[in-house]
Amino acid sequence: MTAILEPDVGQLTIVRTMLHGSIAYQTMDELDAHLVAEPHEFAVVIGPTVGMDVATAFAKRSRIQRPDLGVILLRRAIDHDVLTTALRSGMREVVEASDLAGITTAVHRARSVAGEMSKILEGEAKAAATSAVAQVRAESAAAQAAADAPQGKLLTVFSTKGGVGKSLVATNTAVALSDAGKKVCLIDLDVNSGDVAIMLQLSPTRTINDLVAFNGIIDEEAITSILTRHSDRLSIVAAPVRLDSPDHATADDIGNMIDTLKAMFDYVVVDTSGVFDDNALTALDRTDTIILVATLDIPALKGLKLATGTLDLLNFPRDTWKFVLNRADGKVGLTVDEFESTLGLKANTTLVSSREVLTAVNRGEALVRAYPSHPNSKAITSLAHSFIGVSDTGSKGRKASGSRLRLRKD
Repeated sequence: MTAILEPDVGQLTIVRTMLHGSIAYQTMDELDAHLVAEPHEFAVVIGPTVGMDVATAFAKRSRIQRPDLGVILLRRAIDHDVLTTALRSGMREVVEASDLAGITTAVHRARSVAGEMSKILEGEAKAAATSAVAQVRAESAAAQAAADAPQGKLLTVFSTKGGVGKSLVATNTAVALSDAGKKVCLIDLDVNSGDVAIMLQLSPTRTINDLVAFNGIIDEEAITSILTRHSDRLSIVAAPVRLDSPDHATADDIGNMIDTLKAMFDYVVVDTSGVFDDNALTALDRTDTIILVATLDIPALKGLKLATGTLDLLNFPRDTWKFVLNRADGKVGLTVDEFESTLGLKANTTLVSSREVLTAVNRGEALVRAYPSHPNSKAITSLAHSFIGVSDTGSKGRKASGSRLRLRKD
């Protein structure tokens, strides 16, 4: 779990909304008692109303007594003095209090670093205090560097309205990327009614719920055992085939799975359920590009307007968004210009209504392979190629850290 120190109830409520399963304290005495009772605690988030002197004193003490504990400082504004003071005291990261996505990702990173550091601490328990701290710091820097190393790109396809072609876009984008020579994994996070396996004419024997059997130890070997192979360069993680499954993968399981897959594949494409649930937020926290999908109608416009407002609130930069407008040729009394103007977002890709789309779906074939010359196939292929261009040139994209300002200990 994650511990939060924040006397202000209002600010505490905001932070706890993003940190599921966290435990909150309003005084330092309560936090100290918690750390004594929980020797494996990996992160403490210090809220913006906690005095800087109190926060730095705690960080200095923790650096010696608990070097594996990640101390994350929240401030309403971050300047040079704040950064300098935090660095000297041993803070792991400094994040703006309004950067909710950054807070979540900082905690994820603290968990990763703590796991690496705990292995070191076990072997160095009998060493002198000075030697142990020096070694832990070196390993911490190595773990941080490994976490920042280049990995596969994550593309999350999202919409808050069903029937807009979200799975069609996700599936065909993944196939187009694999046809371009990239190694791709497609994850179906719609655990209640996922269609990815059907759309690719696959009959998976293992699904995402099989992650439960690994008890949180989700490494490359575990992941490989649940993949369903579609072609040499494309594999999928299928949604459950039964709704009454006794076991359900947790958000932590899914987060660990995504992190592992990004190290195994060039691209990971996620098809979400269409709601801001824990699974979707776990993917969005790690995503490089969000692909929004809608159709040319008022209900879809309303749903996407709510979705973009929420993404703005969660501080996902708009330059990481792509917008796909499906059935853009419909004569429904609403034009593309009116849709875009109301939404405040221009479509990067437009798809047309077509009988071939349903034909390909019903045959369990990707449209980009069944009808490669179709306008929709060309549009989706162009979208897929745009990600390859971005990745290869490094001119765009972002890490899952969002806009937060991260401190490294050298």
